[in-house]
Amino acid sequence: MAPFLAYEDKGTDSSRVPLVLVHGHPFDCTMWAPQIEAFSAGRRVIAPDLRGYGASPVVPGVTLLERFAEDIRELLDELKVDTFVLGGLSMGGQIAMACLDLFGDRVRGLLLADTFAAPETEEGKRHRNAMADRLLREGMRGYADEVLEKMVAPYAHPDVKAHVHRMMTATDPRGAAAALRGRAERPDYRPVLARVTVPALVVVGADDEYTPVRDAEALHAALSDSALHVVEGAAHMPNLERPQEFDAALAGLLARVDD
Repeated sequence: MAPFLAYEDKGTDSSRVPLVLVHGHPFDCTMWAPQIEAFSAGRRVIAPDLRGYGASPVVPGVTLLERFAEDIRELLDELKVDTFVLGGLSMGGQIAMACLDLFGDRVRGLLLADTFAAPETEEGKRHRNAMADRLLREGMRGYADEVLEKMVAPYAHPDVKAHVHRMMTATDPRGAAAALRGRAERPDYRPVLARVTVPALVVVGADDEYTPVRDAEALHAALSDSALHVVEGAAHMPNLERPQEFDAALAGLLARVDD
């Protein structure tokens, strides 16, 4: 049976724990291109396109974070990946927390980047549903133009800005809206983090407005065995804005897991 999700699957070193990377909204797996290139030379790296994004099927309506997590579990089962290091950025980090809740016994290490664990607020629910309505009504371009310099810093390299803008405008509004409605129902993942015992890394861009450094500090405090790395000169996507620094921090986590 062919997997439901489109995905990148690079590298083959079976002696090291595979790395699974979950993208944020409204992006696709190409947001992880620097990390796939950097780490697939020495281990297997898997990066799916979430349902509704990239080359994966679009399912309109409401996509809960748990549904995204189940899709990832089904993909990893299909690829015969039993245990892995799991990483996610922004919404991808929250999906990683949903994965921890559903099949955390398979996770050997954890990367949470520019994300947070608290449940959605009533104001947040209204905002996400209103944005979903807007995207269905207007499409992605106006939104992408507005938020580009919050996703990446205004001073980010033009090529990085172009890549991020391209991912956002290529996203199907129906998939983006379904994810926004699902995130509006987001539960509290802090109790999930309290159960995590594997090595973890929390990364955040110093200039991130969506998930400020204080959110990363809260994640770091909630995890029993974590390192916190603040990337200067980056906003919400330090993996693209400052890939060498991001990759060096991630390499430290992977080295701990491989030992």
